[in-house]
Amino acid sequence: MTEASIGVLGGSGLYQMPELTDLRTHDLSTPFGRPSDEIVVGSLAGRRVAFLPRHGKGHRLLPSEIPYLANIHALRQLGVQHLISVSAVGSMRESIAPGHLCLPDQFIDLTQGRPRTFFGGGIAGHIPFNKPVCADLAAVLERAGQQAGAVVHPGGTYVCIEGPQFSTLAESRLYRTWGADVIGMTNLPEARLAREAGMCYATLALVTDYDCWNESVAVSVEQIIRVLRQNAGLAQEIIRRAVALIPDETACGCANALAHAVVTDPAVIPDETRRRLEPLLERPAGMVGA
Repeated sequence: MTEASIGVLGGSGLYQMPELTDLRTHDLSTPFGRPSDEIVVGSLAGRRVAFLPRHGKGHRLLPSEIPYLANIHALRQLGVQHLISVSAVGSMRESIAPGHLCLPDQFIDLTQGRPRTFFGGGIAGHIPFNKPVCADLAAVLERAGQQAGAVVHPGGTYVCIEGPQFSTLAESRLYRTWGADVIGMTNLPEARLAREAGMCYATLALVTDYDCWNESVAVSVEQIIRVLRQNAGLAQEIIRRAVALIPDETACGCANALAHAVVTDPAVIPDETRRRLEPLLERPAGMVGA
């Protein structure tokens, strides 16, 4: 099924995309359960775009409760090749102020017990993940952000914590010594799974606050929601511009992530496992079953 080549994962504050037209709603199931909510596919800037609110409508799901495997699998079922992850983050740097945008290109994973791979159950695969973000898609977001008049910080490190609590002061200070630029709770394992699914993935991080390392400014949900609401229109405009800039074909190599990743002899992969991963494995030559 090819319903949309571009996907958007909406985070805190972005639960719908009103600019989408010619809508179709997909209530999908996957071998990994149901995604966070129905996926809405519509037209935007002349392209078909699939939108999924990762926390569900009404923000029902904690970061630890998000069905990451089902979300990425369902979007891949619809044909998504370019995935924009819109996320609220805290800033770990004085220069990255609330209201700014960050396009992190590295991650530190501090989550606990979240699914990290589609593999297992009779199939072993190992993807390279030294560069977890598609540089081409991130460059599109940077250009779109600049066109929209946003203050954009390209690159940087996103530290992903388990939550749902915010950091302790000691933790926040520690993350700064690691070189972290922003902090959030959702972008891993998304980035890992998107790479396994052969998608171009990039994060559009909306900075809502300084994390608690900056003791002169208190962090509160009320403040975060206020900044998110202020930035909601800007995020929509950046996405619209980015969708128009994404090329039909790219040479980044993300789509070929599984070409040499699977080490299991195809003859011994269980049929059930093969069916479960079919949307991922029906990729270019060199993959299982090719």
